Amino acid sequence: MDLITNNLPEVLMILGIAALIIEVAVLGMSTFILLFLGMSLFATGLMMNFSILDNSLTTALWSNTLVTAALAALLWKPLKRMQDNVDTKEVKSDFAELDFILNSHVDEQGLSTHSYSGISWKLKSHQPISAGTHVKVVKKEVGVMWVETL
Repeated sequence: MDLITNNLPEVLMILGIAALIIEVAVLGMSTFILLFLGMSLFATGLMMNFSILDNSLTTALWSNTLVTAALAALLWKPLKRMQDNVDTKEVKSDFAELDFILNSHVDEQGLSTHSYSGISWKLKSHQPISAGTHVKVVKKEVGVMWVETL
């Protein structure tokens, strides 16, 4: 315990950096709690290092409480707005333009398959398509190609 209290500013800054790394690298900015706490711990450690705040556990507790609350109040809405701003356009890939002739009947159930790039893809279509029809891929999902007639 003496090691922590004797080096409190450095310990707070290390904990703050660790919280920021966990928030960004592990959680991907999905929760802002560790972001606010990490910034607060680092700021409190800096203020103690420059003798702006007293070097005590009580001061560290109160300072982190107030700074975390202030950061949350100031940054919550802008960060939430940034997080909600998601690009929804579909990604174009090489097999979005793929076309081929069906070997078997295709419908919404996805019972037929097509081998492409070493993977056996399930084929689905909103309208039933008979075997021997020339089709193109219009949408792709995990393991599934949605096709339409050309």
